[in-house]
Parts: sequence; C-alpha cells; structure tokens
Amino acid sequence: MWFSNGLTNACGLAFLGALLLSVVDAKPMPKEGGRDRISINTGWRFYRSEYNTDKLAYDLSRNDYANRTDLTVLKPWILPSANDFIADPAARHRRPSGEPTIGIPFVRSSYDDTEWETVDLPHDWAIKGPFYVGDNVPVGGGMGRLPVHGIGWYRRKVEMTKADEGRSIYLDIDGAMSYSIVWLNGHLVGGWPYGYSSYRLDLTPYLKLGDDNLLAIRVDNPGNSSRWYPGGGIYRNAWLTKTSPTHVGQWGTFITSRSVSKSSAVLDLAVQVENAGETSQKLSVVTDVYILDSATGEARTKVASFPRQTITVAAGHKVSVNASTTVKKPALWGPPPSQSPNMHVAVTRLYNRNNDIVDTYLTDFGIRSVVYDADHGLLVNGERIRIQGVNGHHDLGALGAAFNVRAAERQLEVLQELGCNALRVSHNPPAPELLDLADRMGILIYDEAFDGWQLSKNPNDFHLIFDDWSEADLRAMVRRDRNHPSVIIWSIGNEVGEQTTGDSGAAVARRLRQIVRSEDETRPVTASMNAARPNMPFPGELDLISLNYQGEGIRDTGPYAGLPGISTPPLYLPFHDAFPDKLIVSSETAATVSTRGTYFFPITNWTSAPANYTVGSGGNDTLLQVSDYGLYTAPFGSSPDKVFVAQDNASFVSGEFVWSGWDYIGEPTPYYAARSSYFGIIDLAGFKKDRFYQYQARWRPDHPVAHILPHWTWGADRVGEVTPVHVFSNGDQAELWVNGKSQGRLRRESESVYRFRWDNVTYQPGEVRVVTYRNGKQWASDRVVTAGVPVALRLRADRSAIAGDGLDLSFLTATVVDSKGNVVPQADNEITFTVSGRGGGEIVATDNGDPRDFTSFASRTRKAFSGLALGIVRANRKGDITVTASAPGLARAVVKLTAN
Repeated sequence: MWFSNGLTNACGLAFLGALLLSVVDAKPMPKEGGRDRISINTGWRFYRSEYNTDKLAYDLSRNDYANRTDLTVLKPWILPSANDFIADPAARHRRPSGEPTIGIPFVRSSYDDTEWETVDLPHDWAIKGPFYVGDNVPVGGGMGRLPVHGIGWYRRKVEMTKADEGRSIYLDIDGAMSYSIVWLNGHLVGGWPYGYSSYRLDLTPYLKLGDDNLLAIRVDNPGNSSRWYPGGGIYRNAWLTKTSPTHVGQWGTFITSRSVSKSSAVLDLAVQVENAGETSQKLSVVTDVYILDSATGEARTKVASFPRQTITVAAGHKVSVNASTTVKKPALWGPPPSQSPNMHVAVTRLYNRNNDIVDTYLTDFGIRSVVYDADHGLLVNGERIRIQGVNGHHDLGALGAAFNVRAAERQLEVLQELGCNALRVSHNPPAPELLDLADRMGILIYDEAFDGWQLSKNPNDFHLIFDDWSEADLRAMVRRDRNHPSVIIWSIGNEVGEQTTGDSGAAVARRLRQIVRSEDETRPVTASMNAARPNMPFPGELDLISLNYQGEGIRDTGPYAGLPGISTPPLYLPFHDAFPDKLIVSSETAATVSTRGTYFFPITNWTSAPANYTVGSGGNDTLLQVSDYGLYTAPFGSSPDKVFVAQDNASFVSGEFVWSGWDYIGEPTPYYAARSSYFGIIDLAGFKKDRFYQYQARWRPDHPVAHILPHWTWGADRVGEVTPVHVFSNGDQAELWVNGKSQGRLRRESESVYRFRWDNVTYQPGEVRVVTYRNGKQWASDRVVTAGVPVALRLRADRSAIAGDGLDLSFLTATVVDSKGNVVPQADNEITFTVSGRGGGEIVATDNGDPRDFTSFASRTRKAFSGLALGIVRANRKGDITVTASAPGLARAVVKLTAN
C-alpha cells in the first residue's frame, strides 16, 4: 500500500492562469522578487538542411554516421550539462579545456542570416510537409511520412542590460528534438540529446552587456529514431531566467502532504538554495502558502507559513532546507466530478543579511492523499477513483509537435466529455504546460520517461544514449514534475526489451527505480509490460504492476489464432496472485482501430477480431480504411467489449489507459502506407468515432447515452442487403425501429456490455430510431436518417471569442449537409477556409481525420472526410474575424469570431 501527496512546480512560476498564453507568464512574479523569467520565443532565424553539411555531430553512434570520418564530435562538451542530475560526484563529467575546433559561421554574430526563415517558438519544422508517399522514402509511415530528419539551426539575439550585471542568467529549453547543442557569442555552452527533456544551461560566463549576444542552437534529428511522429526543432517554449547568484535552484522546491483530512494536512517542504557567486552568503528562507485561483493564476488567501530558517551557503555550493507546517481545513485536490482540483501556491523568499529580498520562487501544488491498494484500487482522499484513462502521444494533430496550450486544452476537454479522468503521457515526458492543464482540470497523470533502454526498437532511438543520459533524464523529469498533484505514477519505461531478459533486465529496472525513489518516495514507480510474466524477475522490481494488453489476453481467442506474435491468456489474476500487495493498472488496453464514419460488410460475429486479416475483418486494403463498428483491433489488441468483461471479472484492477485517446501522426496500423494512426477513440482532427459513445456509456454511467451506428445513407446496391445496426448505450434495454417497424427489444447482456446488436437488419432508405430504457423508464434515444445530396456547408466554432495574441486558437468544424440540414455522411467535397476582418485572423492548419490524406496540414483547402473538415484559426490582434467555408456547388457558411 502506497501513500502520496499532491504537488506542482512551474520552475518558480505559478500556474499559467490565462491558459491561452503558452509563452507569456499569466501571473507576474512579485515585484520584490529578484527573479525574472522572460520568454524568448519570438524572432528566431531558422535554417534546415536535410543532410549533415556542417560536419558536426554529438557522437558517431548513429547508423548514418558510422562511416563518417569528416565529423567533429562534440560529446565531451555536452556531457557536463548533465552533472547536476548525476548523484555520484565521481561519475560527473569534466569539460575539456578550450573550445572545440569548428568552422561553422552560424555561431558567430557576424554571420548574415537575413535569408533564413523567421520563426517563432514553439516550432515544428516538419509539420507543413510535404508528405513522403509510397515506399523507399526518407521517412515512412511509422514516423508520419513528414520531413522530421535533418539539421536545424536557430539564431537569435538576446540582451544583457546594466541591471543584469552581477546576476545569473540561464537558458531554459522545455524541449528540442533532438541532440540540441547551444552556442552563445561563439562559445559552446552545452546541450541535451534527449528531445523530450527540459533542460537549463548557464549563459552567465558568455554574456556581454548590450543586445548583441548571439544565441545559436543546433538540433540534429535522425531518421529511424522513433516509432511515432517526433516532430523536429525547438518544439516547446524557451526562456531566459535571471536571478541573483544566490537563489532557489532549478526545480528547487518539493512540497509533500501527509496526515491529510478535511480538517487539516501537514505540509513538508524542501528548498534547495544555490550560490553561484564568489562569496559565502547568509540567508533567511521564508515560505508562505496561499490558495491559488486557477482561473486567474492569482494567489488568494494565505492559509499557512513555514517557520523562518537561517542558512549559510558557501560559494559554489548548494544547501537544502526542510520545514513543516499545518494547513487547517485544506481545500483538497481531486479529480471531478466527485472532487475538485483545488490548487495552492507556496511563495518562497530568500532574505539577505540586510533583510532585502534576494529571490522569490513560486511553487504551485495541491494537497491530496493517494492510496494504492492492491485489492481496492486507487483511493484519492479516501474515495475509490477508478482509472478511466487513455494514452496520448505528444503531437497536436495538424499543429504537429509544436506545443500550444489551447490545442492541448481542447484535447483534454473532449476527453473529459468522454468521461476520461486520466492520461498516460506515452512514452516520454510531456510539455510542462500539459501538466499545468491537468492540475487545473483534475486529470490524473501517468508520467513516463522512456520508450526503450539499452535494447533498441529503432536503429537510432534512445538506446544510443541510454547509458550516458538515463540518470540525468530521469532525475530531470522527476524534479520538474514532482510538485504536480495530477501526477500519480512514475513510469521508467514502456514495453522495454529488458522485461524478458531475466536478472540483467531486472537489474536495469532496479537501478532506474532507485533513481526515481531517491528524488520522490511518495509515488510508485513502474514500467509497462506486454511480455513479462508473473514468474519473471522484472515485475518484482516494480512498485505496481502495469500491464499492456496482458490483462484481457493477447491473441487468445478464435479470430486471432495463428497470428504471429506472443499469445497469452488473461493475466490479471495470475499477476494479482503473484504480487498480492501491488496495485495493478492496465497501462494499455484495446488497441481498437477504425476510420471515422466508414463501414464494411459483412461484419464479424465475434466481439473482437483482428483487422485486415480475413473476410469480414473490417479492413479495406484498397481504401486503407477500417470499419468503425469498434470490433476490429491490431493483432495484439482487443475490442472494448472484451476489455470491459475482463476488467469487471477482476475487480481489484484499478482501471485502464486505452490505446489511444486521440489518433496521432505516425504508426498507422494496419496500413503503413497512411500518415496517421487508426487507434483513437477520437480522430486526428478531433471528431468523435462511434466508439466514443461506447466508452462514454461505461465511464459516465449516470449520463444518458444512446448512439446508433452505422449511418443510414447508402447507394442502391445496399438496398435489401443485411446492414447490421448497433447501439451504444448504458440503458438496460433498447428497442430499434427501421422506418417505423420494430426490429425487436433487446435486453442488455450483462453489466459489462454497452453494445446492443441487431445484426440482421436489411437496408431500406428512411429512418432508424432507437429508444433505450433503464429500470423500466425511458433513458435515452437516437435517430439517423437517409441524407439527400449535398447542398450546403455548416460551420461551427468551438469558441467564438479568442485572444488576439497569435497563440490562442478557435477550432472550426465544417459539415456538408443536405437541404434539410442533415449531415451527408459520405461527402468528400473540397472545402476552402478563408478569413477576413480586423483581428488579423489566419488559417493555421486544416484536417479531416482521414489517415490517408496527404494534403499539407498548412493548406487552406481540405476535402471533407465522412462529411466533416476542420479549420484552425488564430488572431494576431484585437478585432472581429469572419471565417468563411466554401465548396464548389454548395452554399457557403460563415462564422464570426472576436479577438480580444
């Protein structure tokens, strides 16, 4: 049984209250603070080469560098950047004397970069394409067929004012893909290879007064380095942090809570104070705790103070300070709908001998208790919370890997509508703002570090740098994220090859687990397992059991017989028997595949079948589509129907993370000729697939759900043909009518089933209607009708008022409709989005959720897919915006937006 506290740390900044701002602090630092955090996202010059022409390399371990004798290796200068995250002083790296000899003019101020592209961060150089189509291309389906590979250079001037003299000035990069290396004024400062890590470099020794300090950042993104779309470039935010030489260190606070109840909670605080100056400093450390208004980002009522403490910090050293306090009647953090995600902020001030404030550091956190009970699951503040989670990769669909707060918030909003309360960030540390959103919205986070360890999954993946960087990457993730109350689980790996290598693999897991526990003892450490068995040593090294697909069984039923790959029976109970004191969670379930709004006949009679393997298996090899009945899976997967039964038969299981919540770029199983995945409950554009309502029926049991599939608009060739009708509902009975004739009233098969099947319905144009019942009373209803020919477009914005800051977004859905306003479900009209008005609006990207569509995401013209298309709009200044959607032969649609 495990206990955990609630937490969050935004590098000294309170939560970004105005969540529309991804690069500007919504909550200013206190004026007396002595610390500034400045966005440097704008005004970069950018150049990309598909090939390595500058003849630099981190090292030569990559397969495409193995025979290069003309490259200058910079690894010895980069390794010391990890030193603050290496516990053993003897294992830390010593920087070579002097600078490496390179002949690259890009690092010098005198270089003329006016011909380079001007970009703002976050920036993903690959997302605009063009796509690579076909076989034998530089980037295939696994990595999304976009030009992620190559060398990227970013250059920008930064200013050092007279007021900055004597201060410590740091560069903070939230994520750069990958092998990033930084120069300032021609001096190599350092870097960080892992593209998902946030890191800091000290610029102080290389800065000079004035605005002519040239910052140059090189990223080197290999092909064959990922199993999904990684993006390319500096795809998260970049900052300058300016402090007194004596200050709270990077991610230098940690707040834990214990003895939590409605009447009180004890808070324990650790503060690390760093002295980068040349003389010893005597300081007082004072921390006050306030209620945090998450909507505005403002500190409200003070609820507690930690005792004032006096310390002396020698030059070049660090000192940790520990203190405790009690909060009376705490506002607890917990997931909706039964709990509220209340937040607090701790304001830490350092005072010098003269009682002047030297530094102010803000730590957002939450107060909550978490128990990980092997028999009863996850208990948050004493209440059992069943994990209703999904997996999510880091791309934001048509926006790519470039992080945008509003786009991420939209994804989470749709997931909460689904009934989702948890997210596994697969398979890497997320953008820090995603965790801020999760804190504010009350979403539980399974925080994951790596997809692989020493054994490779791709030739150029993390295994090349694992030995040198795994400790630093892991400590950096935990220190950055450990104050977030949303984070409930640390994961050190996903389906790593070492899970089945016996004692040697278990030893690696033990080392990584010990690293995490040395940074945070309040949360369990795990790794997801798709092949390790209960009798193997690997799961014994984990604090909780995290299973991918094994709980419900892999290739263990008739339709999957004979498929290549491992086959296992359902293993929830064997793991529970082997580890009776460890909580079990399914870190990946289902892996159902489909394309929204498409259906093929006949359908399988099984509740779960592999897609694209036999007649009736739901796949169409010519169209590269999979039927949206929700019965078809990857060969290792299971339908939701099968998963629900397996989990309900094992009540001790704490819940699941479905693979996946949203479609994502890359890994287009089962058709690698496509661009994006088929796994999502929601497609890449954000449109709901049919099984959205199957999960909603289960995850929101008190929300009336009735959803009919398929659509009812077919050609003459289907008239009289068997066209099965299924209904997703959480009612206990359902009656279906086709053109007014009852097809029978069905009773729900069991508490685990949310699908009613009328498999012998024959198609006739007209109307299909269902009424569902619960406890003898009408519960929910739905109807679909045969649509006419397309005559018009309908346009709807998810938000009609946005910020005119160039960051906030409005997502617009264009729907093809007939003369009665019905959606035309097979329409594929070509739609063009245009904008006008004083708000400086622009179309950022378009999409339609079709995994086969290779039109550039940057195109303003997009074919509808299953009747829908998406346009994404942003505003660059205050004013009105008019968005028009038009298509040849159809009445256009207009939406008015306001930029504030």
